[in-house]
Amino acid sequence: MRIALIHLRHAEVGGTERFMNRMAAHLAELGHDVSIVCRRHGAAPHPRVRFVVLHGLAIGGAWRAWRFAQDVEAHVREAHDDLTFALGKTWTHDVIRSGGGCHQTYLDNADRHARGAWERAAGWGALKNRVALDIEARAYAPGAARRVIVNSDMVRRDLMARHGVPESLIELIYNGVDLERFHPRHRAESGAAWRLRNGYGSRETVVLFLGSGFGRKGLAPLLAAFARVAARRPELRLAVVGRDGAQARYESLAAGLSLGDRVRFLGESRAPEECYAGADLYALPTRYDPFAHTVLEALASGLPVLTTDGTGASELLGPEHGEVLPAPGVPSTTDATARRAPGDARDAGATSGDEASVEAFAAALERWTDRDRLAAAAPAVRGLAEQYPFEKTLSLTTKVLMNAAAEVAR
Repeated sequence: MRIALIHLRHAEVGGTERFMNRMAAHLAELGHDVSIVCRRHGAAPHPRVRFVVLHGLAIGGAWRAWRFAQDVEAHVREAHDDLTFALGKTWTHDVIRSGGGCHQTYLDNADRHARGAWERAAGWGALKNRVALDIEARAYAPGAARRVIVNSDMVRRDLMARHGVPESLIELIYNGVDLERFHPRHRAESGAAWRLRNGYGSRETVVLFLGSGFGRKGLAPLLAAFARVAARRPELRLAVVGRDGAQARYESLAAGLSLGDRVRFLGESRAPEECYAGADLYALPTRYDPFAHTVLEALASGLPVLTTDGTGASELLGPEHGEVLPAPGVPSTTDATARRAPGDARDAGATSGDEASVEAFAAALERWTDRDRLAAAAPAVRGLAEQYPFEKTLSLTTKVLMNAAAEVAR
């Protein structure tokens, strides 16, 4: 069959981009004629995967997103593919995967923490957000898709509540993980080298935070929680891996908490498997993540996970794998329509609204940085990850696509 995968950006990094590359290569291996429809691209993920570049004139992110969605509509009308599979913000598709969740939920729970106060005051991003919401409304309008794939039950409930998507159209397929790339066996070599390179001794317990966008992922409340525990536990260290344009603000916050070199900002890593292999515990106090890939990567590497009910990945965790704590300053995600108060413009530090999460994370850090507990949890943690190999995600997704294609052909 002729199958088109659609996403504005093609690259080798990014959760959606990595999924798209693996999916395109998988479909090509099965013998399908696969194209990736995008605005720009990198190297093809498979020799038989081709690119269709739609690069209409556009200035600025808002116009670029809208123009691409328009161009996709025109392309799909003319290309006569057997199946179109959307992975981003467009409105023309047979199947759409909601890897990024609902944009309004992101705005409600995380946006003001992801941007500085002056950016919010100036209204930066307002038009781009409006366009994203408009595209999303069209993408999930009645009759727009034959199937909707979600990567968490949290997103499933959100789509039903916000857009009225019928439950019968929604397929839940959790993200998968590369079980070879992320494996406890790497601790002996690449993990030990990572610790040595970053100055961590064998007696120190390293808590890892990994991700870009420190505000959305809750670094500020994690720093506050870590400071409370570190005062009593001199062996604890916090490694911050990732990038954020406001990193200096978080470094100042850590200094203000008198953490000194107990917290190290290590920058972005192209080899996250080495970071997991060198750490002892993974902490992600995210405010909103439809499904944080890093949770599965940490589990596959043998690390227990402390995260929040703000990520769909928390649905996988049992008490033997870590803990699921309240998302910082966010209404419970069991109510998918919960909204923030209009005009709430607190800055991206650990605010008074984060206090419950800070307390909960501090207590969890105290419990889970016990060396005996970490060692005892490792087999169950790895065993959980082994239930979600990337190959399983690809296979289940392919089944949904084939069923949708059969409906199109009728």
